[in-house]
Amino acid sequence: MEEFDYYEILEIERNASGEEIKKAYRKMALKYHPDRNPDDKNAEEMFKKVNEAYQVLSDKEKRQIYDTYGKKGLESSGFGFGDMEGSIFDIFNSVFGGGFGGFGGFGGAQKKNEKYSRDLGIELELSFHEAVFGCKKEIEILYKSSCESCKGSGAKDGKVTTCSACKGSGRETFSQGFMTFAQTCSKCHGSGEMSAEKCQKCSGKGYQEKQEKFEIKIPEGVDNQNQIRVQGRGNQMPDGSRGDLYVEIVVQEDAHFIRHRNDVYLEVPVFFTLVMLGGTIKIPALTKELELKIPMGVKDKQQFIFHGEGIKSVNSGKRGNFIAVANISYPDKLDEKQRELLLQLHQSFGYEESKPINCLEGLVEKIKNWFK
Repeated sequence: MEEFDYYEILEIERNASGEEIKKAYRKMALKYHPDRNPDDKNAEEMFKKVNEAYQVLSDKEKRQIYDTYGKKGLESSGFGFGDMEGSIFDIFNSVFGGGFGGFGGFGGAQKKNEKYSRDLGIELELSFHEAVFGCKKEIEILYKSSCESCKGSGAKDGKVTTCSACKGSGRETFSQGFMTFAQTCSKCHGSGEMSAEKCQKCSGKGYQEKQEKFEIKIPEGVDNQNQIRVQGRGNQMPDGSRGDLYVEIVVQEDAHFIRHRNDVYLEVPVFFTLVMLGGTIKIPALTKELELKIPMGVKDKQQFIFHGEGIKSVNSGKRGNFIAVANISYPDKLDEKQRELLLQLHQSFGYEESKPINCLEGLVEKIKNWFK
């Protein structure tokens, strides 16, 4: 595991906001993208590091663990780094809206003669309940459809010529000092071709946008940043085929339940009298009421685990746990009768109201003996 500082990789301060992190990622990802640095192994490694840094720092939970324990803390918490490398282009496309310039969409780089990417990406916001139990959602998208008039070329009557800027390579090079850089051609956007005359119907874009509304099924247990692939709902290409739609899930927080992966936490108010008396209280869980047995002497923030009462895993189908967290509560004020009863209880243990309580009896004498 190579050690490097995520904040240094993105060139940001440790107190950077979420927007600053995203802005820095956009800058660094474009700088080191393989399309701008062909056959440059150092740039390729930096691109991976930039994506890894963003995936951690853009996630509140991962960032908190990293800030406290570093990369080893992330690994011990179950966050592996192998998966990150495999998804770096998905991360890039999700930040740049499913395609940026000549870099293509979710399905990888677009072909040289294509004016836009096959795949399409959108975000879908779900309530906590919808994500936990699954649902059906009607969504509306705008997708690109190849212009019938120019067959997706952007040129009038489909007539194209070789790009004069890149000579048909789709890339242009420039030098800075002794270094030479390559990037997607800004004139033909990587296609290597130019329109002899722009198509009037699509204004040279090669496509028109169409609106589509349909229903998709959300599986039980989805979480933030999960992606659902909807086949055949992406952009339409000149040959009539359509790419895929990638729906990235955004889950709203619940007012009471707190989710950590497939486990669910609930803070349960425990009145202070139950600390000494103990007892059983009913608490709401995801699908039913649970009986929580409060032991005598319960501690504040003590956790009680109900195995298998959490959220169903999208991958394995195994359910997580439901964890009740005791939150000892006290009355804001007492009436005279309540105060009298508490005073009687206090005195029944051998304490007097006006007499100081010696909570460390014998400690003073012990400390004195240290200096003899």
